[in-house]
Amino acid sequence: MTHPTNAQQLLTLLARTSFQLGQFKLSSGGTSDYYIDCRTTTLHPEGGRLTGQAILDLLDEHGIEAEAVGGLTMGADPIVSNVATATACRALDNHSTPSLFGFLVRKTEKAHGTGRRIEGFCRKGARVVIVDDVCTTGSSTISAIEAAREAGMEIAAVVCIVEREEANGRPAVETAAQGAPFFRLFTATQVRAEHLRQLHPQSN
Repeated sequence: MTHPTNAQQLLTLLARTSFQLGQFKLSSGGTSDYYIDCRTTTLHPEGGRLTGQAILDLLDEHGIEAEAVGGLTMGADPIVSNVATATACRALDNHSTPSLFGFLVRKTEKAHGTGRRIEGFCRKGARVVIVDDVCTTGSSTISAIEAAREAGMEIAAVVCIVEREEANGRPAVETAAQGAPFFRLFTATQVRAEHLRQLHPQSN
């Protein structure tokens, strides 16, 4: 029997804990008959582990090499931590050095202290991966891309956990990424289908 991949296990948990049907107002101002709150999965003990592993698997699959992973607070916060921790665990297994550090992008610069917008890893010329939980219009992802680039870092790739497949979302992110690939772990359609399968297993 084939063991399910990290992504397959993550989809099962995501559909169970993060997906809701109903009427919801989105941060973009639109409305939807479903809502996905990835944080209930990325902050889950097993969900966090699977998130980090699944994103590392995706980056390995596409040959993406980078020094750090980061994203806009606060949706990306647990993702960044999970991916960075996953690299440390993998390094222990392989007796090597962790390959990805983490950084978080504030929505605005701090009004005190150093006044930085980026917390954690920040080095000019470094190749970085931008992560986000749900991509709808792509605005939060684009904000992180722009902040990283303004800090002198190079975008190696962009990854979201769930793409809502809005007409303008992916094109806007791809334009901002300026040639860096944009990957998703799942589409909202896939998460919905898995959610419904769990609700009505006898129909499968």
